[in-house]
Amino acid sequence: MRFSRTKPRPAGDTTPAIDPIHENIDAVVAMHAAGERMVDPHQRTVESLTAWLGRPQFFYGILVGVSLWMIVNSLAPLLSLRRIDDPPFFWMQGLLGLIGLLMTTVVLITQNRQGKLAERREQLELQMSLLTEQRTAKIIALLEELRRDMPTVHNRTDHEANALTKTVDPHEVLAILEAKLEETQETDAASEIVTQEMDDAATEAQQAVQQAQEEQFPPR
Repeated sequence: MRFSRTKPRPAGDTTPAIDPIHENIDAVVAMHAAGERMVDPHQRTVESLTAWLGRPQFFYGILVGVSLWMIVNSLAPLLSLRRIDDPPFFWMQGLLGLIGLLMTTVVLITQNRQGKLAERREQLELQMSLLTEQRTAKIIALLEELRRDMPTVHNRTDHEANALTKTVDPHEVLAILEAKLEETQETDAASEIVTQEMDDAATEAQQAVQQAQEEQFPPR
């Protein structure tokens, strides 16, 4: 006898079935659209400029412009023309320095907002992980309760299941993690001290042996 995994829909029911995948996609798209609506015009202009600067065409344009500038100013005397920028091209260096400063500022402005978005996503992922952990613990607790109430199932104490029914306290986990990291750092520092002391002892022993050899066999 085969059992259907899905509940049969009544005849004549034209209500569209709920698709969790599309719901999640719509939620992500809505969150992204809400974040984009909060961007002011100046930030949007800067990010558009950053996207344009990150294209290969801009890199090729810089190479072509610098090459032409150097070639024209180098060949100007041969063509009976006046040089705009004498070698080593101080005007070009100043212009490139200004462009580099502006590009760095534009990229930093873009990265600042991207960093805030990434931090917001990490907080959302952490909240969802904690919620999933709480739901899992609740499911395990309900299953254990069901197992104890069923007369046909042998009642026994499952310590692992009992441990999984307890939700994890993030503050406690963070405190334990920090304590472990501090303990590891102290252990590494102690290992470095012991290694340094061993190296010093080996150096002193080598010097003592060398000194004894020189006293036993003095140079002629």
